[in-house]
Amino acid sequence: MTRVHVVSDVHGNARDLAHAGDGADALVCLGDLVMFLDYADHSHGIFPDLFGTEAADRIVELRTARRFTEAHAFGRSLWEALGEEPGPAIERAARGQYARLFAAMPTPTYATFGNVDLPYLWPEYAHAGVTVLDGQRAEIGGRVFGFVGGGLRTPMRTPYERDEEEYAALVEQLGEVDVLCTHIPPDVPELCYDTVARRFERGSGALLAAIRRTRPRYHLFGHVHQPLVRRARIGATECVNVGHFASTGRPWALTW
Repeated sequence: MTRVHVVSDVHGNARDLAHAGDGADALVCLGDLVMFLDYADHSHGIFPDLFGTEAADRIVELRTARRFTEAHAFGRSLWEALGEEPGPAIERAARGQYARLFAAMPTPTYATFGNVDLPYLWPEYAHAGVTVLDGQRAEIGGRVFGFVGGGLRTPMRTPYERDEEEYAALVEQLGEVDVLCTHIPPDVPELCYDTVARRFERGSGALLAAIRRTRPRYHLFGHVHQPLVRRARIGATECVNVGHFASTGRPWALTW
């Protein structure tokens, strides 16, 4: 029997990540390693480390109310007051998190990017036991896994958002796989709705079309932290939100 553990939305939880592969033949990680801002605890993350908890409270309030123009303006004012460009400051903080997170990953790990990740940094920290895939396939225990990372464009302007055409092309080039692994869900309302944030996250129509066309056994994803439903069947395919690992600390297990 082959056993694979799957995690997504790690958001800085290196302690539990170090044990996520225990008892498994492989670990699959579906991205969002970095913790930029914890919506459950506004004192946790890169943003409050730079600007304080009160500023984090305000940015969460604006984003939750979908007042994105005000949120962007507020963010710009904070960076201007800090006197530093966002890129270098965020990169420094992300490097510290990536060093801890990649060191915690077991061998073998198969990983793709989330929408808040900085892919250009991953080659510096991914050790020999970590295979990074994006628009690529890997065979695990005789089954073919296909990976597409990142998210689609949104008003949140997170670091690794892609155009629909680019994302669709990567999904298309995977072809037929047994297990489709992505960070974001297919464009199915009940899989995209976050019951705590009270909003629809952006799902992919290209993923939904590929699932209907190629009929993988499973589609595994994360991104929606508190989904309305965690599982849904699309034809022959079982679609599973593998969970918000940052809060649960528990991987989802796939066995065959």
